Formats: sequence, C-alpha cells, structure tokens
Amino acid sequence: MTDAVAITINVNGETISQTVEPRLSLADFLRAEGLTGTHLGCEHGVCGACTVQVDGRTARGCLTLAIQCNGLEVETIEGATDKGSIVDLQEAFVEHNALQCGFCTPGMLMSVDELLRDNPSPSRDEIRDHLSGNYCRCTGYQSIVDAVEQVARQRAGGAQ
Repeated sequence: MTDAVAITINVNGETISQTVEPRLSLADFLRAEGLTGTHLGCEHGVCGACTVQVDGRTARGCLTLAIQCNGLEVETIEGATDKGSIVDLQEAFVEHNALQCGFCTPGMLMSVDELLRDNPSPSRDEIRDHLSGNYCRCTGYQSIVDAVEQVARQRAGGAQ
C-alpha cells in the first residue's frame, strides 16, 4: 500500500483539499467529489469521455493522476456549464441532434471549447481532426461537426 498524499486542486473555481492515494485518477477524484459529468469509458485515454480542462488545456481524466493536478485549475463540464461559456455549444448540439445517448457529450463539449478558443474559425476538417480523440457511437459525427461549425460562425458574427 502506498502512502496517501495531500493535494489541493482548484476545481471549477472551488478549492478542494484532499488526501489521496498517488494512483488515484483525476476522473475518479472528480466523480468522488460529485462531479459525475466526467464519464469513464475506456479508461485508456482513447474514447475522450473523461475529457476535462487542466489549466485551460484538455486532458484525459482517466490518464491524469489527481496528484499531477496539485496546485492547478481543473474545469469540468459542470464548471463550464455553470459559468455559461459553452451554452451556445450546448444549444447547437441539441438543435443539430448532435447527441443521442449523451455519454460522450461532456468530453466532446470540453474538447470543442478548447478548439474554438484556440481557433475561432476552424474548417470542417479541423473540427473533425480536433474531435478525433472523442468517440461517439450514436451520431456519426456529421451533426456534431454541423453544431460546432454553426457556433463558430455565430461567435464570429456571421449568419447561422
């Protein structure tokens, strides 16, 4: 058995201090805190369901250890929703039927949020490329790309 480690992480603007096992994943840490929007799918970093943002960059919560985030800022789908930064994306996903079962949606939204922050006018190929690490078994991706493209145009002041 390993020795537990004291960590402090700013999660969605709230400081959380815990003593954790060194091998505890960030996803498991967040879910234990009641932030269940961070989903666990493959637990190998492949499906993207556990995508969160650590200091503004996307990270796989299943591969990132909680202790690696000591002193850092973590934003989950709950935090992005609460601050309203992705409301237009959420609305576009609904409008375009870009979600069905919803399991992948939080990770998709966190990834797309990063994309649009870094590249406000991505091409359809750039959207697809950025989402290539997020698996969706329900939608076929076309509607997801349509939703992201619409939001990019809207944010740029263009027509829908």
